[in-house]
Amino acid sequence: MSSSAMPPPTPSGRSATAVRAARGARVAVAILVLAALLTSTLTAIRDGSLAQHLSFFTNQSNLAFALLLLAGTALSRRRRPPWWDDLRGAATFYLVMTGIIYALLVAPLDELLRWDIGWTGIVLHRLAPVAALLDWLLSPRRRTPSARRVLGWLTYPIVYLVATWLRGGVTGWYPYAFLDPTASSWPQVLATTGVVLLAFLLFAALVHLAEGGCAGRRSRRGAWRAP
Repeated sequence: MSSSAMPPPTPSGRSATAVRAARGARVAVAILVLAALLTSTLTAIRDGSLAQHLSFFTNQSNLAFALLLLAGTALSRRRRPPWWDDLRGAATFYLVMTGIIYALLVAPLDELLRWDIGWTGIVLHRLAPVAALLDWLLSPRRRTPSARRVLGWLTYPIVYLVATWLRGGVTGWYPYAFLDPTASSWPQVLATTGVVLLAFLLFAALVHLAEGGCAGRRSRRGAWRAP
C-alpha cells in the first residue's frame, strides 16, 4: 500500500485555526473571571457586605471586561457597532489600571511576591489585567480610538471617585484606604487621587501613542485574529 503525505495547511486553514484558538482563549478567560466574581460575590452575600462588594472598582472593571469578551466572541467583526472598539478599549484601560493601582497602593508590599492570596484575588488582580492588555494589543480593530475618545475614558473613574466620596460621607465607608479622608486627611487623599488620575492619563496617552506601531505589527503578523 502506498501512503501519501498530508497536504500542508493552507493560509485560510491556519487563519481559521487562529480564530478558533482566539475565541476559545477569550471564552476561557471570561468564564474564569466570572467564576471568580461569582465566588467573591457569594462570600459577600454570606457576610452581609454585598453593597460594599459591588462598590469596588476591581469588581466593576472585571465584570465589564468579562462580559465584553463574551459579547465579542458571539458577534462577528462585521456585526459589531462602530463604537465597539472604544467600549472595549475603555474596559481594558480600567482593568489594566486596576491591576497597577492595586499593586502600588492597595496590596501590602509582601503580597506582590506571594501566590497564597486566594485564587479569586489572583484572577481579578493579576491574570485578568494582563489578559486584557494582551487581548487589546494583539487584536485587530476596525478603527483606532482618537485622542479625544481616549481622554473620554477618564470620565468613568472621575464619576466613580465623586460617587465614592459622596457615599462615604454618608455611610463612613470607603472601598479603598487611599480614598478615605477619615484615615488621613482631605489634602492627602486629594494628592494621592491626583497622582492616580495622572497615572490614568499617562497610561491612556501611552495606549494611544503605541496604537499605530502595534497596528502595523498586527497587520503583518496576523496571528491573533478576532472572531
